[in-house]
Amino acid sequence: LFSGVCCCCAALRPRYKRLVDNIFPEDPKDGLVKADMEKLTFYAVSAPEKLDRIGAYLAERLSRDVVRHRYGYVLIAMEALDQLLMACHSQSIKPFVESFLHMVAKLLESGEPKLQVLGTNSFVKFANIEEDTPSYHRRYDFFVSRFSAMCHSCDQDPEIQTEIRIAGIRGIQGVVRKTVNDELRATIWEPQHMDKIVPSLLFNMQKIEDIDSRVGPPSSPTGGEKDENPAVLAENCFRELLGRATYGNMNNAVRPVFAHLDHHRLWDPNEFAVSCFKIIMYSIQAQYSHHVIQEILGHLDARKRDSPRVRAGIIQVLLEAVAIAAKGSIGPTVLEVFNTLLKHLRISVDFELGDRRSSAGSATFSTSSKESDERIVQNAIIQTIGFFGSNLPDYQRSEIMMFIMGKVPVFGITSQSLDTSHLGDLGTRRIQIMLLRSLLMVTSGYKATAITNALPAPFLDPLLSPSLMEDSELRQLVLEILHNLIDRHDNRAKLRGIRIIPDVSDLKIKRDKISRQDVSFMKKHGQQLYRHIYLGCKEDDNVQKNFELLYTSLALITIELANEEVVIDLIRLAIALQDIAIINEDNLPMFNRCGVMALVAAYLNFLSQMIAVPAFCQHVSKVIETRSLEAPYFLPETIFKDKCNLPKSLEKHEKNLFFLTNKIAESLGGSGYSVERLSVPYVPQVTDEDRLSRRKSIVDTVSIQVDILPGNNMEDKIDNTEEITFEALKKAIDNNGLEEQEKEKRRLVIEKFQKAPFEEIAAQCETKANLLHDRLAQILELTIRPPPSPSGTMTITAGHAHYQSVPVYEMKFPDLCVY
Repeated sequence: LFSGVCCCCAALRPRYKRLVDNIFPEDPKDGLVKADMEKLTFYAVSAPEKLDRIGAYLAERLSRDVVRHRYGYVLIAMEALDQLLMACHSQSIKPFVESFLHMVAKLLESGEPKLQVLGTNSFVKFANIEEDTPSYHRRYDFFVSRFSAMCHSCDQDPEIQTEIRIAGIRGIQGVVRKTVNDELRATIWEPQHMDKIVPSLLFNMQKIEDIDSRVGPPSSPTGGEKDENPAVLAENCFRELLGRATYGNMNNAVRPVFAHLDHHRLWDPNEFAVSCFKIIMYSIQAQYSHHVIQEILGHLDARKRDSPRVRAGIIQVLLEAVAIAAKGSIGPTVLEVFNTLLKHLRISVDFELGDRRSSAGSATFSTSSKESDERIVQNAIIQTIGFFGSNLPDYQRSEIMMFIMGKVPVFGITSQSLDTSHLGDLGTRRIQIMLLRSLLMVTSGYKATAITNALPAPFLDPLLSPSLMEDSELRQLVLEILHNLIDRHDNRAKLRGIRIIPDVSDLKIKRDKISRQDVSFMKKHGQQLYRHIYLGCKEDDNVQKNFELLYTSLALITIELANEEVVIDLIRLAIALQDIAIINEDNLPMFNRCGVMALVAAYLNFLSQMIAVPAFCQHVSKVIETRSLEAPYFLPETIFKDKCNLPKSLEKHEKNLFFLTNKIAESLGGSGYSVERLSVPYVPQVTDEDRLSRRKSIVDTVSIQVDILPGNNMEDKIDNTEEITFEALKKAIDNNGLEEQEKEKRRLVIEKFQKAPFEEIAAQCETKANLLHDRLAQILELTIRPPPSPSGTMTITAGHAHYQSVPVYEMKFPDLCVY
């Protein structure tokens, strides 16, 4: 009777329940009953309105079996659910999905690893199904939390731990794929979800064995590799997540990376941080690269008070990011990158000098260690600035060159955007050196078609100012930057090292015909270049590298910018440099004087072969040959050796050791060169850069000296020279004049001697001298007896340079102040 009743009740049960019950065998080991499963599938497809009831009933049975630990039936139920999901694609599947997700959640909540893996596999299959319409009410918060927790599994059994972690990563990947394609359901990008997903993936990526092999563009690993290695699977999931990020949610995906690296102290050492951001930069869409760079800059600002090594680690990450971003579009962040880096450069110098001041007098190990760490930060900033700038297009690189040059602090100017007023002279010098080093890297490889593009006036003037500073390293950096910009045919490597080149043709120098723009540039700015080379040779702290760079500068100007007029100017400059060593008005050390002589010899040897005038080459070769026998310390191969015997003086040397202007003029004149200007000695122009660079002005006083020669006997010659100072001028002026007029007149005189060309000054002095003689003869009633030929010269003194070019006749008034 009981069985009959049960049979009747069973017959009265709904058909969908009977179909569901029939797929379960008596022994779960037999597996799903396929014939009955086909009937259930056909019924579900034919009557889709019953899907929600089928799902609810399957969920009921599965929950009961989970509680009773009947895992065999649990496997059968999940297999049936998977098949029904794959077979049904109607709108009525929505309620069925809710039942399905409820069952997956039940499995994930269980403490049995096999059930967690089973639930994950079912969810991944579901994630791969494309639904016809989105379900706006469905949320995956629980699955994000649960899968993220599984990624951090710490099971004692390593195999089970790996299996659960892989399941968690695959579950996160499924959630991402299910949600990111639907623009109207963007809840996965909310910070509360990204703060769980991203650290979970990074936690597993840390376990990868070979980081460097996985930092390139996305690869396509095999399925077996995915299953066996959680790190590889996590990385591919991370790449997929970033690849699907859009403009509005990019930052939400990147910010948790910083939190993870901070929490686990992965900035020092920063190998993993670098690999992470390489993956990020390669995975995101190129137009969003500037978002990542902005986030790195923001994090650098936030951690500016951290240890130097942490900041250096962040800067290194920025370097790797901009190295990738510079190959594409980086949007408006170019100046922001440089501005932020320069700000942190100043902060680093401030920290270093602050620690040094606080520990003055006590050289402790910790202080020196911190200073060296700050140097690491500074070098990382310079490297980043230089690398970023050198990878920019030429038009942007020019702007960055101007931008960096505008940040270089100059003594005497307080309106710099990079404030260094509180750093003192030492800190300002450090900033100057580091900015010039970064500018050197930016200019590396820059080749402009016209020199005016590489050295525009607003850039050239501030660039040359540091070459006047009393710091050999600063001057070296300026010259190297000039080489980068002038050398447009990669000839610098062939000119490396100052030496006497036997045959310049062996160097295979590359050069083009001088363009009209280059000729115009030299007419406008050539004197600036000559002036800074001239003054650079007069510095008493020059070392061998300074002389080598000065020689290379002259050689590059000859190759890239020299026409006949420039050649004459360069020869005048070389002779003026030789006079520096011979006359030695600046009291240079003997090494510097011999170094200048060697520099002139090496350059004139190069120049004579470049212009290929036989007579000129012969004169230069003869002087060099004589020096090699009688004065080898005048040649670069000898003077720049470690042990070189220096002479005690240079006054007794004969003229055959020097390059003579008349010989050069004679040799060039026969080849069609206009050599009239060779008779006019070179005089550097004076600008305000001397004051701004804290260097002594090359014109400390402006004076006119008159040599009085009372007799024709050379043995009785008396060198009686009267220097005309401002006080003497003041006495010679009419005392009835106003004081303001006197000041204005003195200012005009000084300005004239500072800025007017030498030829004009010499001509006016000769005219005034003649007028002065007539006037004095009338006033003093003195007799001027002009000799057959000039018996003396008027010496014009401009700073430390003397030139004897204005004839003066014998006079009888030895103590005369001339105005």
